[in-house]
Amino acid sequence: MMDIGFAEIFRHACNFINDFIYKQTPYLYQMKLYDIIIIGGGPIGLNCALEAKKAGLSYLIIEKGTIVNSLYHYPLYMTFFSTADKLEIANIPFITTSPKPGRRDALEYYQGISRLRNINIHLYEEVLKVSKKETFLVETSKNLYVAKKVIIATGFYDIPNLMKVKGENLPKVKHYYSEPYPYANQKIAVIGSSNSAVDAALETYRKGAEVTMIIRHAEISKSVKYWVKPDVENRIKEGSITAHFNAEVVEITDTSIIFKDEDQKIHEIENDFVLAMTGYLPNFEFLRNSGIELQGDCLKPTYNERTMETNVPGLYLAGVVCGGKDTHLWFIENSRIHADSIIRDILTCL
Repeated sequence: MMDIGFAEIFRHACNFINDFIYKQTPYLYQMKLYDIIIIGGGPIGLNCALEAKKAGLSYLIIEKGTIVNSLYHYPLYMTFFSTADKLEIANIPFITTSPKPGRRDALEYYQGISRLRNINIHLYEEVLKVSKKETFLVETSKNLYVAKKVIIATGFYDIPNLMKVKGENLPKVKHYYSEPYPYANQKIAVIGSSNSAVDAALETYRKGAEVTMIIRHAEISKSVKYWVKPDVENRIKEGSITAHFNAEVVEITDTSIIFKDEDQKIHEIENDFVLAMTGYLPNFEFLRNSGIELQGDCLKPTYNERTMETNVPGLYLAGVVCGGKDTHLWFIENSRIHADSIIRDILTCL
């Protein structure tokens, strides 16, 4: 009798626990199972969605900001290095009257595709965690989703590559640059020598700022847009923009910036704003928490270059996130092919 009584109590306890879990999270039992969830609504995420749609697969893009959120946060007057045809996705023509499209052209193109192709996308919803058992469970700031496969196409523009110096958290220090007008008649220090740094230096100089560039290397980066590089080099040569090469920031104060030169000599100059154009990084913590192995000093994610599948079966990478800290390896132009590779591989599995 005691054994029967214990079994009955145990059965009721299990039923109570199951009922409690169901009442707390009933959507776990009712949610749709997607073939693919795509994390990131940038150009490559959209391209993955278009390829999935063409293949007849159910999909959902989850994007923490607006459509092509990274491009939205680019400098207002930025011009792309590439011509429009190199930025096209899914063979949809990118029509512009400019030889090279700018930020606004790109926003019109990619957001127009999302609208006209009726892309299934949830905006302003951040993915917090991806875990896998039989299927993938994707936890966001608003909901839970399940999918057979997951594609991470999150880019790298959300986390600044910090200098890690005293004073970097002061309000005068900006890791994102949008337009020159706030810096008119101000003493500006631009950190870096890449496209973003050079654009910021030239634009603020032409709006009346006193511009000093602090550059860790011996010259302006060779990757700077070919029609811009002579401009900044000539401005430096004539003294309109001051440049300190082989230099490194040591400290930032409310009224100055302190740096050392190649001889380790310390310099301090008056300063109103610091534009730290030191680059950006993927969210490595999110990749690790998703189970993706990161390799070497550059923290390159582990993935199959033919299929783009990571060490986690069914979890794929697409776009610039594939480069780890080497964020210059992948662009829209050369990572458009990732969508086709991924969808072809997924079709062999489903």
